[in-house]
Amino acid sequence: MGETFKVRVEGLQFDAAHFETFGNQTEPLHGHSYSVAAEVEGELTQDSLVVDFVLLKTIIRSLCRELDHRFILQQNSRRLRIETVDTSWRIGTSTGLAYVFPKQDVTALPIDNSSAERLGEWMGQKLWDALEEKGVNNFRSITLDIYEGPGQRASHRMERPRPD
Repeated sequence: MGETFKVRVEGLQFDAAHFETFGNQTEPLHGHSYSVAAEVEGELTQDSLVVDFVLLKTIIRSLCRELDHRFILQQNSRRLRIETVDTSWRIGTSTGLAYVFPKQDVTALPIDNSSAERLGEWMGQKLWDALEEKGVNNFRSITLDIYEGPGQRASHRMERPRPD
C-alpha cells in the first residue's frame, strides 16, 4: 500500500427542522443551522490528488440542497406512525402529538432517527456512492461531520475493507 493523504472541506451548510425520538419520548419540533465537513482519505492519483476539492464540494452542496429548508423525516422510525395522504406526510408520535407536513417541505430519509449521527451516515454513504459513480476509486475512507451548532458535532466514518 502507498502513502495515505487526506482532503477536507468544511463550512457547507443547510437549515432544516426535525425532531428525534428517545425511548418513548419525542423532542419538540425545532431546527438547526447545520454545518457539514467531509474528509476523504486515500492514495494520490496520477495527478497527485486524493479527490478534486471542486468535485467534493459540488457533491456535498448538492446533498445540503436536498435538506435545506425542509423537515427531515426519519422514514424508518421505530417510534413514529408515518403515512402519506395525498400531498402530505402525517406523523404521529407515542406522546399523542400529530404533525401534518406538505410533501414538498419534507425530505424523507431511509434512517431510523434524524440524529446528527444518522444524517452523517446517510450523507457519507451518498458521498461514497457519488464519488464511485464519478470514477473516483482511490479513496479508503470518508468521514462526515455534522454540526448542529457550535460545539455540537457528530461524526461518521466509512472505510473500505483492507485487502488480505
